[in-house]
Amino acid sequence: MASIFNDLLTTPAHAQAAGGGLLSGDGIMAVLPYVAMFGIFYFLLIRPQQVKQKQLRSQLSALRRGDRVLTAGGIIGVVQKVSAESNEVEVEIAQGVRVSVLRDTISSVITSAATPANDSTPEKAAKKG
Repeated sequence: MASIFNDLLTTPAHAQAAGGGLLSGDGIMAVLPYVAMFGIFYFLLIRPQQVKQKQLRSQLSALRRGDRVLTAGGIIGVVQKVSAESNEVEVEIAQGVRVSVLRDTISSVITSAATPANDSTPEKAAKKG
């Protein structure tokens, strides 16, 4: 009778193969999806964001008078005064209305005065011909 209770209350132990650890076939297959997910996240999310931030930093360091900028508050203005030693930039947001903003609050440079939009306009071409 004691053997019947022992059979019902205890589970038999089955022999198992010894685990090979992380370098076994099962260990690598368990880690592989996590490595693949990190690789996908890196190339689709992290790396493009780093490239975009690097480009914005270079644009902000090359900021000059006449550039159209967008602030973090959604205000579009034209840069009037940039001082290299200060972090402040003077931006004209309306006719005769100038505000000082921090360089870090500029979220994008819309048009740059460093790159001309179009050198050969139709009026110039008509005058030459």
